[in-house]
Amino acid sequence: MSTNRTEPVVGTASAGAGGADAPDTPRQGRVKCVVWDLDNTLWDGTLLEDGQVTPRPEVVEAIHTLDGRGILNSIASRNDHDAAMEQLTAFGLSEYFLYPQIGWNPKSSSIAAIAQRLNLGIDAMAFVDDQPFELAEVEFTHPEVMCVDVTELAEALERPELVPRFITDESRLRRRMYQSGIEREQVEQEFVGTNEEFLASLRMTFTVSTAQEEDLQRAEELTVRTNQLNSTGHTFSYDELDAFRSSPDHLLLVADLEDRFGPYGKIGLALVEKGERYWRLRLLLMSCRVMARGVGSVLLNHVMSLARDNGVGLRADFTETGRNRQMYVTYKFAGFREVLRDGDRTVLEADLARVQEPPEHLTFRGVPDAG
Repeated sequence: MSTNRTEPVVGTASAGAGGADAPDTPRQGRVKCVVWDLDNTLWDGTLLEDGQVTPRPEVVEAIHTLDGRGILNSIASRNDHDAAMEQLTAFGLSEYFLYPQIGWNPKSSSIAAIAQRLNLGIDAMAFVDDQPFELAEVEFTHPEVMCVDVTELAEALERPELVPRFITDESRLRRRMYQSGIEREQVEQEFVGTNEEFLASLRMTFTVSTAQEEDLQRAEELTVRTNQLNSTGHTFSYDELDAFRSSPDHLLLVADLEDRFGPYGKIGLALVEKGERYWRLRLLLMSCRVMARGVGSVLLNHVMSLARDNGVGLRADFTETGRNRQMYVTYKFAGFREVLRDGDRTVLEADLARVQEPPEHLTFRGVPDAG
């Protein structure tokens, strides 16, 4: 299909995912969670020795700043859990920390546990402490973690890793979305019945729509933040995505999810290049936050149905990054077969006679016509 428009440039692979960025080049906005020590870091004093501690105003301000940027906060502290949480509650800070690890484990183990609970890569974590030994222990065990001495906090807050390119309305709500997720987890643990019955009880609504201009900041953020469920590992800038959105030869789709606990926000993105015989799925990604909700293939199957209804075949690009194997499995379960393999790059073709209907446990709203 011909067009007079300049072909949008394909995005670059993200650093840490096989991209071309130099190893020492900071990747803007890569840190998604900052983990804080407590004694002589978040507050002045040692809780178990002094009994009374005082929060440091500059640290409290930093926590609020990070929260406003959509960066999560947590704790890794060698302390008595109940006493520490009592202090944080008294200071009005406890609500800011997700999955705090307060006990006697090594800080590196605590940070790994937080990353796992948040479903984040270890390279998306930063750690702030006052003790060189603790910083060195974490840096040795997890060299991907950004380690910060608390005396250098002000400078660290301006580093590219801690400054997202865009701060969207969804960014500002990120902590609350995770807290809703924690509430879901608690309800799930107490739920008596099958997993299918639990998913049905959530009353989920999955919506796919063509991307609008107001969606592009979040769309760029998704390509930067999503590593495990990104089919190619590529990132796209706002301008690139806007060019695709405006191109008659491309289809840019965004997916939203909500349930009875509230919105998950925009959790999926698909970029389709439309040809006369085949459509090419250049990028498919889903937020890791919805991995356990049984919705991983809903967006893919909708793209398949759009191609079928427009009388064309569908092929998809997959690039192995070392972290996104689950996306290859998703394609295979949807009936795709390999038609080309060139190193880490694979092209797969869909069997459009095998398009699956959306699962019964959710309400689906999709694009009616994208031809």
